[in-house]
Amino acid sequence: MKFKMDLHTHTISSGHAYSTLMEMVKAASDKGLEVIAITDHGPAMPGGPHPYYFGNMRTVPAEMFGVEVLRGVECNIIDELGNVDLIERFRKHLDIIIGGFHTDCFNGGDMDHNTDVAIKAMEKGVFDILVHPGNPEFPIDSDKIVKAAKENNVLIEINNSSLKDDGSRKGSLENCYKIAKSIAKHNWKVSLGSDAHISTDVGVFSKAAKLISDAGIKEEQIINTDVDKFKEFLAQKNRTRYTKDTPEV
Repeated sequence: MKFKMDLHTHTISSGHAYSTLMEMVKAASDKGLEVIAITDHGPAMPGGPHPYYFGNMRTVPAEMFGVEVLRGVECNIIDELGNVDLIERFRKHLDIIIGGFHTDCFNGGDMDHNTDVAIKAMEKGVFDILVHPGNPEFPIDSDKIVKAAKENNVLIEINNSSLKDDGSRKGSLENCYKIAKSIAKHNWKVSLGSDAHISTDVGVFSKAAKLISDAGIKEEQIINTDVDKFKEFLAQKNRTRYTKDTPEV
């Protein structure tokens, strides 16, 4: 199985990552990827970029080193209503929007509370992908989350970084497996994200790929294997670059 896209990566603009945008894209090219999404953290994250950074991403070339570059953001859920930390003015021209919970941006609560907030966030239609939902600091009801994601056309991420021994969300393995089993059961779609914070991690999905295979997820459910299907998905989400009445830039 060939993974053609990495849809969750960070540059030095996130404040706690270590490679430039050019270095990340070059790494994607060297590894044979066709698409990379640059999804730096939203401004609520300590050290994160100013909202103007996202407003000015139109200056980033749509292709470099033979790799299509998606200009995006990893939004932070910031309140109980499921609101995020980047307003529409700065989101509207981005190619991809991913988002989820982060401890420095939202306190969270018990499983029912976190599940309710995540569903409210997905219902707002802002996200394309709900990221690292297996984070044990924000327990969620896997079945309810996957059902809501399917109803709202939001992809669910299995985050490779969460599964690493030195990852930042220790204890995610069991939760991610439950989520993957729910994705398989409800025949929904999964996105694999490296969550790379340095260029050497771009396109690294080994642990996430094994987990979804063990959970019974089929290749046709994995968005990273089909660029055209993913572009169709972004068009459904009204991302300007991929809507039929708007030429690609």
